[in-house]
Amino acid sequence: MYNHPSQKDHRQQLRNHLTPAEATLWRALQRSQLAGSKFRRQHGIGSYIVDFYCPAERLVVELDGAGHFSVSGEANDVERTAYLNGLGLRVLRFENRLVLEQLDGVLTAIAVVFNSGPDAVALVNHS
Repeated sequence: MYNHPSQKDHRQQLRNHLTPAEATLWRALQRSQLAGSKFRRQHGIGSYIVDFYCPAERLVVELDGAGHFSVSGEANDVERTAYLNGLGLRVLRFENRLVLEQLDGVLTAIAVVFNSGPDAVALVNHS
């Protein structure tokens, strides 16, 4: 289920070519800097590779660029989120622009979800 061997090269390629927003958020999340919680980047879950995953919190953080704002991109995101939710994972989504312009707000939103129920994720995703 996690980090399927067939995805290894693709995950490595994604880690080596982070978008500016992914690199910015990774610098803030790596080495358990946020509330002592360990995150993994470009982590395989089922057939998907998620941007960031915190196993202790069962929390996925996804960053959305231009490709996510089309009809097909939004449909793929809905399917992906439903799959991850079905595994008992919580999913937070942020626009790349938000990470680059308001990193502190993004980090605060992620921290609020720690040890909170699914209602906290819904509030963060729709604010």
